[in-house]
Amino acid sequence: MLLNLFSLCGDDIVRMSDDAAVETMTVAREAICRAEALQVHAIARLCKIRGHSRWVADEVALDLALSKHAADGLVGAVEVLTTRLPRLLAAMEAGEIDLRTAGKVCEVTAALSDEQARKVDENIAGRVAGKDAERVRRMARDAVCAIDPDGYAERAKKRRKDRRVELIHTGEGMAQLFAYLPAEIASAIYVRVDGIARKLKTKDEDRTLDQLRADVLTDLALGKHEGLPGVLAQVYVHVPIDAALGITNDGCHLEGHGPIPGELARQIMADKNSVWRKVTCDPVSGAVLDVGRTRYRPPAALDEFVRVRDRECRVAGCRRPAQRSDVDHHRDYRRGKNGRTTKENLTCLCRRHHRLKDVEGWHFTLDETTAELTVTTPTGRRHTTRPETILKPAVEKSDESTKDNLGDDTSEPPF
Repeated sequence: MLLNLFSLCGDDIVRMSDDAAVETMTVAREAICRAEALQVHAIARLCKIRGHSRWVADEVALDLALSKHAADGLVGAVEVLTTRLPRLLAAMEAGEIDLRTAGKVCEVTAALSDEQARKVDENIAGRVAGKDAERVRRMARDAVCAIDPDGYAERAKKRRKDRRVELIHTGEGMAQLFAYLPAEIASAIYVRVDGIARKLKTKDEDRTLDQLRADVLTDLALGKHEGLPGVLAQVYVHVPIDAALGITNDGCHLEGHGPIPGELARQIMADKNSVWRKVTCDPVSGAVLDVGRTRYRPPAALDEFVRVRDRECRVAGCRRPAQRSDVDHHRDYRRGKNGRTTKENLTCLCRRHHRLKDVEGWHFTLDETTAELTVTTPTGRRHTTRPETILKPAVEKSDESTKDNLGDDTSEPPF
């Protein structure tokens, strides 16, 4: 197919079936990845010929019609890929990932030494094919945390000193208000704003959710609290028991953000508004088995269990947090015992993918034993996901503690 790709003409496209169109689309992406790898090698060769002069970026900018800033970034990525991340470059040559995705790994590993960066390269090698850019970035980030935990913790501490708010004026009477905040604070603010907006989104409300969130944030920031419903802002932080006790600093995770240093997790835990719940995990697989139910009726506890287990919308590539998604009966509840309300029959789907499930030609299949969800597209292509484990599989660990930050419960920690 690669040999014939560029010989296709307009008539060939018009006569394509849906399957052929998707096949051409995917083969074209593979060709783009290979072409970008070739571009990387060409720029690397030019850098060598020019003696790695600082002016190479200017030459690249002119010949590729890029801004100087973009050219600097491209030349920098080329240097990293050819010296620190050769396995990632090989994945580009194989048509598995594009330059944009590779660039995210370059950014994540920027603070590492050459030796550490090559270890990350080895860690993610062979696992990037079929992954979207954000998934690859997360894989690299997790590898950085494992390879350089002390450095990651120190950088995280320094980053908190960079918090700021910026006003950026745009066109047509609009502006952007940008806030760079600690992840747990930003998450709590968003969850509260989103929760209020969803309560206001009644059948008589003609504003979209985006508009409502903007209006709610405006009212809260300007002190106009009247008329806004109260909403509990829950932020999930997963903390292994040994990290909670200060024995280690590994394995802590802020939902929707990623790994956080153990010291930071314990600071969040110490907040007087913190709410604790025990999450029992399988010691071998790391899969969530149960969530503490000290506050809730079983249906609510089951809802929470599914959200903690799935963490995000289960459709491949979707990053919508489970806490802001629907808990869906895989088999329709109205179908009797096949639609039972159990953890084996429940999955988290964002509203868009919840609706997609009922679109003709799309099929969602849930393996009740492994919790694998397979989405089959109208052309028969299958995309399978499993819930990402909270606890890194290890026989010596069987429990984790998860806490909801900014909650209103007074239950005691599980240890």
